[in-house]
Amino acid sequence: MTRDEIRALTLEKLLQVAPDIDPQQLEAKTPIRDQYDFDSMDFLNFAIAVGREFQLDIPEQDYNKLQSLDDTVDYLQQRIGGSASGE
Repeated sequence: MTRDEIRALTLEKLLQVAPDIDPQQLEAKTPIRDQYDFDSMDFLNFAIAVGREFQLDIPEQDYNKLQSLDDTVDYLQQRIGGSASGE
C-alpha cells in the first residue's frame, strides 16, 4: 500500500469520527487536537477506526504516535510496511 493510499484511508477515518474537520484546512504536521475540538473520545474512536481499517492492533502506548495526520500515516506505514513514495 502506498503512502498516499494510507493517507487517504486515514483521512477518511478521521472525517468519519469528526465530520466537521475541513480536510483542506487540516495541517498535516500539527496535532489534530490543537486544530479542532477533538476530545479524548474522538481520539479513541479514531484510533479504533484506523486499527480496524488497517487490521492492526494499536496498543495504547502507541497512541502518542497518532497525534497528527502525518504522525498517523508514518506510524501506519511503518507498521504495515507501505512504500515511502506516493507510488
